[in-house]
Amino acid sequence: MPRPIAVRIHPDAIRHNLQIAKRSAQGARVWAVVKANAYGHGIERIYCALAAADGIALLDLDEAVRVRELGWTGPILLLEGVFDAADVATAVAHRLTVTVHGDDQLALLAAANTTRPIDIQLKMNSGMNRLGYRPDAYRAAWERARAVPTIGEIGLMTHFANADDGAIDWQLDRFDAATQDIPGERSLSNSAAVLWHPRAHRDWVRPGTILYGASPTGAARHIESVGLRAAMTFTSRIIGVQTLAPQETVGYGRTYEVEQPMRIGVVACGYADGYPRHAPTGTPIMVDGVRTRVVGRVSMDMLTVDLTPCPAANIGSTVELWGEHIKVDEVAEPSGTIGYELLCAVARRVPVTIDTLTPQTREERESVAA
Repeated sequence: MPRPIAVRIHPDAIRHNLQIAKRSAQGARVWAVVKANAYGHGIERIYCALAAADGIALLDLDEAVRVRELGWTGPILLLEGVFDAADVATAVAHRLTVTVHGDDQLALLAAANTTRPIDIQLKMNSGMNRLGYRPDAYRAAWERARAVPTIGEIGLMTHFANADDGAIDWQLDRFDAATQDIPGERSLSNSAAVLWHPRAHRDWVRPGTILYGASPTGAARHIESVGLRAAMTFTSRIIGVQTLAPQETVGYGRTYEVEQPMRIGVVACGYADGYPRHAPTGTPIMVDGVRTRVVGRVSMDMLTVDLTPCPAANIGSTVELWGEHIKVDEVAEPSGTIGYELLCAVARRVPVTIDTLTPQTREERESVAA
């Protein structure tokens, strides 16, 4: 029998979340961001849920080619652009839109031997200070790009540093001032801006983490009213039970000491499976549909949970590590990280299945089973 741990991917949840993004940014077209192999969900697994997107944005050429091979005929955006002549040839062959954030990339496009123009997104560094032309150099870069015969449409793009806490006006004002009277479609909004900053929606938005049901702030409470659904459910089972007396301890380092008689469950999941090692005592987890907590340190292959709220739980009891009921952000926040990292970090050794049921069908089946 295989180890009782699994991830289940819910494409219908992504389809639902994409509709929320579209409603939040009415009038804008949507780049559905599937970088990092669709935030760990698997591009091939969730591709069927992307039909309502206007374009797909991702990071590298391998991902772009995979999306084309799946049958996508619409725009595909390379978020970091191209890095050598071979990349340019692939971009031309697969009709990719490429981000340009520096003169070296402009030079690569200018040197391309192609009769098919390459559409670009010219990126501004409006204050994030990662990639892009600074505002005072942006217009000149646009003029140089416009003069390159191999470049087709030029979109205008930037990225917000603080959209999750509301501080975008300073970057938005810089962008608007530097692009005044420059033609071209604008793309500014990440997930947080899609939800909370309509002034930044413009022509295209770029939702990423919200497509997968996670919070752009890293806190589940911030999206409670949005209606997003988890696209990944991470489950396991109890494989051992211990009954401990007061002053006994749990796990490596003896970091958790029992205060009263207590049953603990041993779960077949650890940091080698992608669960965060730094998840502290108190991190929420669900056993047989009942919320409880992690106790003690997370090991490589196991973690331990408090069975006090679920006295009937025993070996074989089901455990939701994160998913529909335990939001991934609820695990990430006390662990000092964000849901993005956990979704991307599920280990290859964890078996993955794909949910083919719609939510309505799932509810009907669960009702019959009850």
